[in-house]
Amino acid sequence: MALTIEQVATFKTDLVARRQSLQQASDQTETDRAPVELDQQSVGRLSRMNAMQVQAMSQAQQRQREADLRRIAAALSRIEDGEFGYCNECGELIAEKRLQVDPAASQCITCAARGEKR
Repeated sequence: MALTIEQVATFKTDLVARRQSLQQASDQTETDRAPVELDQQSVGRLSRMNAMQVQAMSQAQQRQREADLRRIAAALSRIEDGEFGYCNECGELIAEKRLQVDPAASQCITCAARGEKR
């Protein structure tokens, strides 16, 4: 059974909220991703190593946020095209419970599991 208009609207609201949250997190951690300056006068070697570790973790988190933002944008595009809730691989409906967990899911559980085995 296909998703109702109300269900799609709820998923769209959730996706927009997730996008906004990811964008805010990105904005808040921008300084953490900035290059670590070499200033022996004000920062000791261990402090600089710690700053570089924070930078690396922040950059990794940013890459994940960007991937999530791309998935969300694709899901919102599928909503606009009337294709939301259908698997990109087989065309079958994606289970509602799967979409509740991850509204940006583009594959049914069967196709997603098949893709992981490759």
